[in-house]
Amino acid sequence: MPRADFSPTPEFLAAVEGLGIEFEPGDVDRLGRFLDLLLTANQTTNLTAITDPAAAWMKHIFDALTLVPVLSSAIEQAEGRKRLIDVGSGGGVPALPLAIVMPEVEFTLLEATGKKVAFLSGAVGALELRNAAVLSGRAEAVGQDHKTHREKYDFATARALGHLAVVVELCGPLVKPGGLVLAVKGAKAESELAEAGKAMGEIGLRHAETIATPTGRLVVLEKATRTPRIYPRRDGEPARVPLGVQGEVRSRS
Repeated sequence: MPRADFSPTPEFLAAVEGLGIEFEPGDVDRLGRFLDLLLTANQTTNLTAITDPAAAWMKHIFDALTLVPVLSSAIEQAEGRKRLIDVGSGGGVPALPLAIVMPEVEFTLLEATGKKVAFLSGAVGALELRNAAVLSGRAEAVGQDHKTHREKYDFATARALGHLAVVVELCGPLVKPGGLVLAVKGAKAESELAEAGKAMGEIGLRHAETIATPTGRLVVLEKATRTPRIYPRRDGEPARVPLGVQGEVRSRS
């Protein structure tokens, strides 16, 4: 059981009920344990700016769980076990809360920073998540790994990865045609979506829907066609020069 100060708040429980999510036995305890691990590790490794457990239940755990309805709906429409890659996993949100409540999905947490990789690996072990694995590397290189990763995933998720055009280039090549890229965004979701039109066209994605949630916006992109071999570009280039985004817009994102 998590410590008392890592117990779920009434606000969180009410919000989850509003989403229609029903927890299996042990799920809430493991979500609390994840927050404990995250905020404890954050004292020595910069993983999150949110340090209050009550706030973290909403801004981390609930925010992650807003992806569940979309993922569940997509899974119901297709057969076989699904694979999801979370790009730039950082402190493990949304991937680890999702892995806790969706054991039927195989999760890959992609992270390039060594200290964050170490935290993620430790958390996966401590939470005994058999459906989650941590991959150390850059999305640019992983997206060009045609044998193991390129267009091998049903879903890709990203949170705090940068402008939507960057998310498109780093996540899109990893997803199979017909798969989904789910970008957790904030107030700039609509403007970034307009600016990412060229990137979506180049990578082979189309906008399916944008869902308003109590904690932000969820931009859902569908993989319409295969991604040309030249994408993603070299390390750092997608963020430095986002496809189709003007310089003054890049400086704001």
